[in-house]
Amino acid sequence: MSEPIIEIKNVKKAFDGNMIVKGMDLTIYKGEFLTLLGPSGCGKTTLLRMLGGFLEPDSGEILLGGKSLLGVPPYLREVNTVFQSYALFPNLTVRENIGFGLKMKKLPKNEIDSKVQEIIEMCQLEMLANRKPSKLSGGQQQRVAIARSLVNEPKVLLLDEPLGALDLQLRKQMQISLKRLQRKLGMTYVYVTHDQEEAMTLSDRIAVINNGRIEQLGTPSEIYETPATSFSARFLGESNFFDSDNGTEISIRPEFIQLTENYTKGSVQGTVKAINFLGAFSRITVEADADGKEIFSLEPSGLKGWHSGDKVFINWEKENEQHIKKDA
Repeated sequence: MSEPIIEIKNVKKAFDGNMIVKGMDLTIYKGEFLTLLGPSGCGKTTLLRMLGGFLEPDSGEILLGGKSLLGVPPYLREVNTVFQSYALFPNLTVRENIGFGLKMKKLPKNEIDSKVQEIIEMCQLEMLANRKPSKLSGGQQQRVAIARSLVNEPKVLLLDEPLGALDLQLRKQMQISLKRLQRKLGMTYVYVTHDQEEAMTLSDRIAVINNGRIEQLGTPSEIYETPATSFSARFLGESNFFDSDNGTEISIRPEFIQLTENYTKGSVQGTVKAINFLGAFSRITVEADADGKEIFSLEPSGLKGWHSGDKVFINWEKENEQHIKKDA
């Protein structure tokens, strides 16, 4: 792990007496893509806005490069924020929008032109440089908004659900572009989303946030393969849960649930209730005969050809069980 660039120490934030961020601690490292993942209202955007200087913490400390950010206004912080709304100037061209911040800093014109041209090429905006925002698609506008933030060479780029307004195909294209740029620049990204697939695709590490606290912090594979709590298992991917004798829960991912026609020791009998085609895989919903519990299996499409109403036996390997702490 490289050197820390952002240190968040026991940060708290409340609105109207309601504690939104509850004593959060987090270290973000130089050059990493860290995602804050969680449901609406969990505190992830509040934390991002405190990093950007749009909100001040009620207590605790935020450091950037070892220096406190408390009381430092947004325009004096070496961070830039990209929001879901593009906020481009409609009367300016793409080139002028990207260079606006540099112009406000009163940099020499030749330096501005050089920096703007470099970022235009990096973001593959050459063909759009002289267009106004009204002539751009949503994805193109978002690329301009990102380029405008990058041209200022911030130490950290904060991204608040920047792809949320885009359709699925465009969102996936933009994910590839964002990751490519981040790797090319070696810049630190702090990314907010509630989209688990997006988080797993983009992130070096994910902070799963629940009710104002970090539930789990780790790489996408660490959190998916060894969730610490029921919340983490449910929020990053899908899981089946069974009670355990020692007060914990057993979590089993759907891809490890095996459906067979024949009983083996330890099998759970059930009835196929639904089969959802997902392309290469099908999601099969089985209702356990004993208690009506729904159990989900993920199988390659066409592997067995199950039908609704089929009687099946549900099995799994012990090695695929994860014993996790129950949610409070």
